Amino acid sequence: MTIADIGYGKQFEGWYDRVFRDDASTRIAVEALTRFHPDPSWGTLEFGVGTGRIALPLSHHVGPVHGVDSSPEMLASLEKRADEGRVTAELGDIRTYRGEREYGLVYCVCSTLALVLDPEEQHTVVARAAELLRPGGRLVIETHNRPGIVAQHEGMSRTTFFAPYPEPNTGIQMHATLLADQRIWQVSTVWFEADGTHRIGTETARLLTPDEVDGYARDAGLEPEGSYSDWQHTAYVPAAGLFVTTYTKPA
Repeated sequence: MTIADIGYGKQFEGWYDRVFRDDASTRIAVEALTRFHPDPSWGTLEFGVGTGRIALPLSHHVGPVHGVDSSPEMLASLEKRADEGRVTAELGDIRTYRGEREYGLVYCVCSTLALVLDPEEQHTVVARAAELLRPGGRLVIETHNRPGIVAQHEGMSRTTFFAPYPEPNTGIQMHATLLADQRIWQVSTVWFEADGTHRIGTETARLLTPDEVDGYARDAGLEPEGSYSDWQHTAYVPAAGLFVTTYTKPA
């Protein structure tokens, strides 16, 4: 089986967990996924498990979590953290992954779906997730929200953001460009360490809206359930930078 890796893990190897930390936002996401789970005994699957930022703490709430990721570097980092939770993982392509069982909860977060740049392949990812759900199961997707990201650019195709981090003299600077009728978002991230060193990574995403993901889900036989602007069930608004959508598989 061919596994297509876009190189995301290789670019962010060694500093991904410095940018995406086990902080309050991670804990809120984990708590929300725990509530979304229809029955932990049915099993849990993450598309794009990465270094286990979500899966490891989630496993303390719902039991074992299985993950799929196309990045050997990310999975190597996860392996080093194996004692932090009950997570199994395998190298795989979420566009073609079939698996050997069904799950009660399948989730795809941190804009993993947006990193698939072809809309037909995004459609296929949702179809694969639907196939892996047992009847009564739930799919949860979190990704960048196109109208919100466009609004952040304030009418410009290029813009720059800076966010300081709690640790003194650390932070990220993001140089972002909107392309292809504002559907493609290319972002170069510079991470500044307190010792004066820095790291650079570039990612490209195909921005989505809840309606578009709802269409993918309906085509896969799922029923749209809710659209939110964050993990705290805030009603969806176009200005939000992210959205969370949930879907159920008819029993």
